[in-house]
Amino acid sequence: MSDSVTNLAIVGAGMIGASWAALASAHGMAVSAYDPNPEAEARFLSHVERARAQLVELGVAGAGAVRFSTDLATALKGAGFVQENGPENEAVKRKLLAEIDSLLPTEAIIASSTSALVRSAIVADCARPERIVVAHPFNPPHLVPLVEIVGADPDVTGRAAAFYRALGRRPVVLNREMPGHIANRLASALYREAVHLVEQGVASVADIDAALCNGPGLRWALMGPHMTYHLGGGEGGIAGYLAHLGPSQVRRWQSLGSPSLDADVQAKIVAGVAEEAGGLSIAELEARRDEGLLAVLKARRLVSE
Repeated sequence: MSDSVTNLAIVGAGMIGASWAALASAHGMAVSAYDPNPEAEARFLSHVERARAQLVELGVAGAGAVRFSTDLATALKGAGFVQENGPENEAVKRKLLAEIDSLLPTEAIIASSTSALVRSAIVADCARPERIVVAHPFNPPHLVPLVEIVGADPDVTGRAAAFYRALGRRPVVLNREMPGHIANRLASALYREAVHLVEQGVASVADIDAALCNGPGLRWALMGPHMTYHLGGGEGGIAGYLAHLGPSQVRRWQSLGSPSLDADVQAKIVAGVAEEAGGLSIAELEARRDEGLLAVLKARRLVSE
């Protein structure tokens, strides 16, 4: 799959679509993007160029052609792989995927980006649903390697995983569909407790964020929770940890909160985030995030060598 795909079609030319386009282009693929709004083209191409400049810092400096069209059939012509990034709306995705499915040859794979919708629902109107996978990235996908894949045909999911690996991504394949997949469920569990701590007045928004970034977040950039606790068990590893410290883990689970997101809690979070942001705009914060992600990716590469 990775060798056979030379043309990628992007459906939905927002920031996620532009990020995918930049990544594929930097790996030498020709990219054709579709968006029904002609005014999206300039913004799309600007995001692509910015992302490609960041990829150059990581040593990925190809320059595949990137085109834009407001006609879906034109954008799909010749594509061996389609990355769909339409609105997070089940009815819209069902209609869009069915239309894409009808326009492509059988061997092409269609990958749908959705953070919460389940695959079985969004492929319900497709004539060939077996060649459609959910492929959920984390933003921005040209920098964050994770791609969560959900499919029905092991051959198709394997080919999709090979495609993403060829782009330097780290695909994970779910054994069955689950709302929120893996990473968003983990993130949601963490954020629920972060909101609970705000609701209970335990600490400021800034200090709650700092506790994560300067503590477990540093380790999580290198290994996940199971492996982290494996090391936490010392010579006994995870078995020793679970045997000796498992009960304390259960006690912490029992103390975790189920916060509301009422007007008062929302106001506290909004005020706290504004204070933490220190007057920086969304664009400035995104630039800082991306600069930090580049540094982390470079550091991880040094660790793995």
